Parts: sequence; C-alpha cells; structure tokens
Amino acid sequence: MPLDVAAVQQSLKAEGLDGWLLYDFHGSNPIAARLAGTANGAKMTTRRWFYLVPASGEPRGLVHAIERQTLDALPGEKTIYAGRQQLDAGLTKLLSGVKRVAMEYSRDCAIPYISRIDAGTVELVRSRGIDVESSGDLVQRFEAVWDEAALATHRDASAALYRVKDRAFELIAGRVGEGDALTEFAVQQQMASWFEEEGLVSDSAPVVAAQENAGDPHYLPTARRSRPIRKGELVLLDLWGKKMENPQAVYADITWVGFTGPEVPPEMARAFGAIGQARDAAVALVQESARQRRDLRGWQVDRAARQVLDQAGFGERILHRTGHNLGREVHGNGVHMDDYESHDDRRLLPGTGFTIEPGLYFESFGVRTEINMYYGQREALVTGPAQTEIVRLA
Repeated sequence: MPLDVAAVQQSLKAEGLDGWLLYDFHGSNPIAARLAGTANGAKMTTRRWFYLVPASGEPRGLVHAIERQTLDALPGEKTIYAGRQQLDAGLTKLLSGVKRVAMEYSRDCAIPYISRIDAGTVELVRSRGIDVESSGDLVQRFEAVWDEAALATHRDASAALYRVKDRAFELIAGRVGEGDALTEFAVQQQMASWFEEEGLVSDSAPVVAAQENAGDPHYLPTARRSRPIRKGELVLLDLWGKKMENPQAVYADITWVGFTGPEVPPEMARAFGAIGQARDAAVALVQESARQRRDLRGWQVDRAARQVLDQAGFGERILHRTGHNLGREVHGNGVHMDDYESHDDRRLLPGTGFTIEPGLYFESFGVRTEINMYYGQREALVTGPAQTEIVRLA
C-alpha cells in the first residue's frame, strides 16, 4: 500500500513537526522499508536512502546511483548520489528549511520496537541543527491502525483460536482422565494441525506448558524438550495466529489455563484471581478512556494492571509487561501496554488492537490470562471471551 502523503502531512501539522524523515540501510529499518514499499525484496537495496515527507510541499528523496529506482513508487524529486561527499551534500539539500523531524528513534531507547535508526545517523541529522523526535505515534497511524476489513480478519482469527483452545482442553481432559501418556508436544502438534484446518498461520507453534513449565512465559515444547501432562497439574495454552488467505490480515492472541483435576489448589486459584482482577482493571481504564475520548498512554494501562498485582502481594512474580500491539505481526508497531520492560508513552489511537495479558510466575507453576482489545472511535471492545476461573479438565 503506497504511503498516503496527504495524510502524513496532516498528522505532521497536528504534531507540530516539519517533516518525517524515513531512512534505511540494508534493511536496518523495516518500518521505513514497508512504508516506502522497498520491503518486498523485488529490488536490491544495499545502499543508504532517505525520504523526507515535509509538513507542506512536495516530498523529496536521496538515493544511490546504482539503486536509483529504490524510491520510484513514491512521489517527489529524487537526488542521486554516489560518493560520500555527494551523500553529505545531498542530505544537506534534502533537509534545507527543516528544523524538527520525526525518525524511527526513541529517546533512551525507551521503545526498542521504534528505535531503528543508529546513533550515528541521528548525529548526522542533528549536526545540521535539526531536532530529531520519535516517530512513534506517526508509525502507529500508518502501520498499526486497522480498517474494517482488518478488524474482520482479527475477529475471524479470534473465533478460530477459541475453537482450537476448546478442542485442546477437550483432548487433554479426555486423555489424561483415561490415564494415557499425553505430552505437551503432542498437544501442540495436534493444535498446529487444527490451525491448518481453520486456515490460520502463525510465526510459531502454540505454547503448551504444564505445571513448572508454565512458570516460564516463553516456554515452547519441542520433540526433545517436552513432558507428560499428568493428573492434578496446571496446563497453560498460549496461541496466536491470523487468517492465511488475506495478506492484510492481523493477528489474534489468547492465553487460557486449565487444571487436570476436580479441585484447583488454593495457591493457583488465588494467583489466577489476582491476574483476572488486574486484567479487568486495565480493561476498565481503556474503556473509560475511549468513552470520554481522553488521552491514554500505554504505560498507564500497564501501571493500572500491575498496581492490582502489587497490592495483592505478587509484585515480585511479574516478569513481563501487561500487553502488546497486534498487527500483521503478532507484536505489531503500535503502542504496547508497558511501564515495566520499557516506558511506552505512545497514545492509544482509535483503530488499533492490542492484548491485555497479566501473568504471574512461580517455580512450580505459572498463570496468565490474555484477551484482545480493539480501541474504537468512541468505545473499546474486548473481542473474545475472558477467562474467569481456571478450567477444570477432569
């Protein structure tokens, strides 16, 4: 999809910026490459290129002589350079009249997903008396906002994931109850086959983690690294995917937990109750913000959830942020619900989707609840059922 220059310029004026300076070298900035249309691999791009969208006037680019076609899909005049002196002069010309630009930069690398420009290139721009600001919210507007078709693909993927989750819990309940040896890996592989039936693709097979393995947030069973699922154990399922037939499809991502016995142990029930309350506190804050059209930042959502866990005495058992953006990649380029791993001060923008997924992790087990939200113009929606208690798989 070509860059919408008029829409970018409108956003630049709203943000008080003179321009958005896109830059890439050898694929170092995938955000810029996607926006400029150079990410499809149809043409070789091994040299530095710059493309400035000013707040007013025609865009302009700077490309290497042996890759002068790099920005042909974008409007505006292109300056050709070859040697480093020509590059230096060309960059000065490109940035003439500009005092404040956005780039894929994050102060103190607070948001690593956005921090794609190397320090030397930022210094190169600043040496011309130009202030460099983060393009974080601009990236959201042009990379992370869903249209109605994308939202439909998310809903389809979400419904499919819940069906796969239900089938997996039924499989575990039936096989463990009969005393069969059923491993995490076997369940994972069966779930992967159901993904194919549902028309889902993913960048990874699902997480199936029993008991102590659920205490590792990124545990993945493999043929060599897996354990049996026994009676009287907690089982965590984390699954994410998108519809394979649509190149513009966006992800859904859910986590549920079950227990292979008739009574959930009190320590597990208490931990799950706390994360459920933390999730609901975050959801309530997001929904209130949408109703009142009030600015809300990612770090504020994270803090609302973690405050519940801290007050319940579980602060030391938190290992990750409260949620992440969803897009064409499972971890998209929009705002994350994070004041733990980073301080994400980007705004929640209408048309974006994200997870809310507080978790607690112990030596012998772990619990997490994960739902997806869509932040609309006047309301924020939870796009699938929220787990209210640990499922009894007996």
